[in-house]
Amino acid sequence: MSGSPISYRDRIYIVKDIILKLIEYGELNQTALVSFCGLNLKKHKPILEELESNGLINRQESVAGKRTVTIYRPTQKGLQFCRDILEPYERMFPRRKDEKGSGPGLAMMLILI
Repeated sequence: MSGSPISYRDRIYIVKDIILKLIEYGELNQTALVSFCGLNLKKHKPILEELESNGLINRQESVAGKRTVTIYRPTQKGLQFCRDILEPYERMFPRRKDEKGSGPGLAMMLILI
């Protein structure tokens, strides 16, 4: 093992971080979303697919030459899920203080929008 501490983030917080980043920016390409949320695409792609299949986020692909660009957007259902389920969950079970990704909550994001 290397000298760096291993950081673990519960799946529910990963889901919340994804939805909040999309709410904050309106839309993000796949690379930016994964980077801003501190995720690994190979490891966390199933979470993105599950969020899409449950209607919490939308995915749109467009072809630019030989590249396919994937854009993600939050849905109203995702916003509602974050407000009704994820925010109360995090109030009841807050993240550890030393954990990354603990940014402003949904209420603060809605003020910014």
